[in-house]
Amino acid sequence: MRRKLIRYVLPVFLLAPFYVPTRAAPVEIPNRKPGLWEVKINRSGGQIPSQTVQHCTDATTDKDMSGTFAPMTKDMCSKQDMQKTANGMTIDSICNIGGMTSVSHMDVTGDFNSAYTIKMTSQNSGGPAGMPHDSATTMEAKWLGECKADQKPGDMIMPGGVKMNIKDLQKMRDAMPKRQ
Repeated sequence: MRRKLIRYVLPVFLLAPFYVPTRAAPVEIPNRKPGLWEVKINRSGGQIPSQTVQHCTDATTDKDMSGTFAPMTKDMCSKQDMQKTANGMTIDSICNIGGMTSVSHMDVTGDFNSAYTIKMTSQNSGGPAGMPHDSATTMEAKWLGECKADQKPGDMIMPGGVKMNIKDLQKMRDAMPKRQ
């Protein structure tokens, strides 16, 4: 069960470094266009298969995601540098996740109205047995149109049809014991 949960929730946490607190960053990450986004996640250097996630968003959902993940990334990451480039932005980070140190570089290109691509490379150390030292992930996002009739902002459709909402992740975060 834990392995299944990790497989489904992992795409969300892969995006977590992307949701850094913008007030401390020299580059502001724009909100995505409201509607239904499809994010294809392809990885190398690991045993997790490629996945596709759909996310229904509105004007406040991306801010909610930033609010949900920013405290976690602030606690977990000793470095998060964002720089604007000619084609988008780069993000370099050093994060400690459950005793594993991950040094990552991300290139973000495209716009947040129709499509964008995130290419991330990571070097990991101190992780569980079987965790790859080096990995590369490509996330290709495209706007599909309006959210479906049975979706509300924040809904994410994970592989296998598992549906969860950002509000559920916020509740899980709030229920976790606070670090001293």
